[in-house]
Amino acid sequence: MCTGSCSKFIAIPLYVLALVSVICNVILFFPDFDTKYAAEGEDGTRKLTEEVTYMGGLVGGGIMILIPAIHIHLTSAEKCCANRCGMFLSIGFAAAGVVGAIYSLSVAALGLSNGPFCLWLNSTTMVAEWEAPFAGTEGSYLSDKTMWTLCQEPKDVVSFNVGLFSTLLVAASLELILCLIQMVNGLFGCLCGTCSGKEVRPQPAKGFNT
Repeated sequence: MCTGSCSKFIAIPLYVLALVSVICNVILFFPDFDTKYAAEGEDGTRKLTEEVTYMGGLVGGGIMILIPAIHIHLTSAEKCCANRCGMFLSIGFAAAGVVGAIYSLSVAALGLSNGPFCLWLNSTTMVAEWEAPFAGTEGSYLSDKTMWTLCQEPKDVVSFNVGLFSTLLVAASLELILCLIQMVNGLFGCLCGTCSGKEVRPQPAKGFNT
């Protein structure tokens, strides 16, 4: 496969994955699809899972992937960036995408490990509190769905968070793999040239052929 065609093959999935990451991160701001949890309370705090505010999907898996994807896509277009210089630059853009994907992956993994921020009945104090009851459990709640009932509000917040953070985790993993592949593809394109936009060698003038 030509390095230019490979770039196009990589860029298109990156567009989709970046969009998925942004959508998931935005939805995470609205547990139970209600805006009241994202709004600041009288004490200036929000009733949101802390990892949501890190915006791993919006910034890391979204913006930091979308910008490299655009340049990577352009390296497959003739008369644009389908040349050695464009391929060289794509290595840097892909590296930035790797950083973004790792950030999104880390935030999603942390969100799954700590669990959601919710209203639950503290068994020690017997008082309903807004906390992250699964923090420190190292994600053991994921395999024990009976623990999910500890969160009383927002409704079904555990399955809500698990579903969206898991999607972000998968999307970020795929983004990481694709960006790493593009770094290798860009290196080959830089050293060997691209199939599209080949340089045309000037023909010697008539009468000067040897």
